[in-house]
Amino acid sequence: MATISEFLIVVLVILAFLLLLGGIGIFLIVKLAKKAANKAREATARITTHVNAMGTGDAAEVERLRLEMRREVSLTRQSIEQAQRQGWDLGELPRLLADLTAQADVHDQQLGMYAQQRRMSSFADHATLDRLRQNQATLTAMCARLRSDLLHTQVRHTGAGIADLTQRADLEIEARRPAPDPLDEIDDLYRRTMQERKDLP
Repeated sequence: MATISEFLIVVLVILAFLLLLGGIGIFLIVKLAKKAANKAREATARITTHVNAMGTGDAAEVERLRLEMRREVSLTRQSIEQAQRQGWDLGELPRLLADLTAQADVHDQQLGMYAQQRRMSSFADHATLDRLRQNQATLTAMCARLRSDLLHTQVRHTGAGIADLTQRADLEIEARRPAPDPLDEIDDLYRRTMQERKDLP
């Protein structure tokens, strides 16, 4: 009787363990499915933006502005992340990038709403479009200034590194040259003296 109860306990423990594994597996599958759905939604939105940007008219122009803004922010983020990986002191640049990205997201949403309204209605709100273009130009110029400053800093760092490397190479080459033999110098001096005596009338 004791062996049967022990066997049942082992079976129940194994079943509980399998149920736990199954629950964890289902949880992970649901989490991965949600992440995949979000990625698919983002990819669909990007593809839609690209397709809409190929058209003509104000709506297509606004979609092109959206693509340009996303590209500018992405390039700026890559520049700052590269500088962080190299250990540069960036001060408030990462925080500024976060604020810039948030503002660019708001601008992107406004561009998207304008493009959608423009596709659905024949009414053209030129004042709003001009204001959106101005905001776009300001944000794009800010991204370009940040990247330019980072590139200037990178070139300056590289120039200092090259100068240091050149100096070290010169020192190493000089150190590897053999020291002149004093006997050779005396022999050379003697030969020159003898030649000068021959040359005298």
